[in-house]
Amino acid sequence: MNFINANGASIPALGFGTFRMEGADTERMVSHVLQHGYRHIDTAQIYGNEAAVGQGIRASGVARADVFLTTKVWVANYSRDAFLASVDESLAKLKTDYVDLLLLHWPNIAVSLEEQIASLNAVAKSGKARHIGVSNFNTALMQEAARLSQQPLANNQVEYHPYLDQRPVIATAKELGMSLTAYYGMADGKVLADPVLQEIASAHRRSVAQIVLRWIIQQGFVTLSKTVSEARAAENAAIFDFDLSNEDMAMIQKLAQPDGRIVSPDGLAPEWDTAA
Repeated sequence: MNFINANGASIPALGFGTFRMEGADTERMVSHVLQHGYRHIDTAQIYGNEAAVGQGIRASGVARADVFLTTKVWVANYSRDAFLASVDESLAKLKTDYVDLLLLHWPNIAVSLEEQIASLNAVAKSGKARHIGVSNFNTALMQEAARLSQQPLANNQVEYHPYLDQRPVIATAKELGMSLTAYYGMADGKVLADPVLQEIASAHRRSVAQIVLRWIIQQGFVTLSKTVSEARAAENAAIFDFDLSNEDMAMIQKLAQPDGRIVSPDGLAPEWDTAA
């Protein structure tokens, strides 16, 4: 397993995501992937499966200290008292006394960013979160959050796949010493039928999914994979024994489209950055 180091955090480059995953599947797959080499599990309060994630970790037999666990505070819990109580509730569900990375899930102007960041820092100071960060933040919000935070922010989790140019966010993360975690790497399945990606996959005798995951990790980012199939989970993990050429990387980068963003919910999404 490769690790991405940023502002004191050492994050396994390949994570197992649990977005829109039901409880029974979550418990089964979390236990399975940990038994077969994964060491990074990603969940969130709004996913409704933190308890299943916690049970899956326990059922795996892998020591808690060997698992990098991420969860995210939902926007409805951003006022200080609700924030701190929600983290305690998450820890109880996850059956642990700390998470490795705690993120703000989306921007929310109903509570000042200063208060949100102060709450993140309070949780970190208490030892209930080893590292803190954000998710779905644009460059301006990343910079303001970093300015407000006493503890360095370790990560911004964002949508990233071959059809979405995230160069502004990537550049800002580098300036701030932050890592990026890519979600929706498969572009909701769209990549699987892409002829360019199929050609590269054929040349490497790999699946398209493996090519996309490798493309993200080879840029120095963390990526999340999600599946309810044990065989697919094994395939997704087999991405550390080959390299994409510079030409491969450039061909994939050229797939980016002006309208490539998929996840932009009304009332949550900030004003997204546009690549030059």
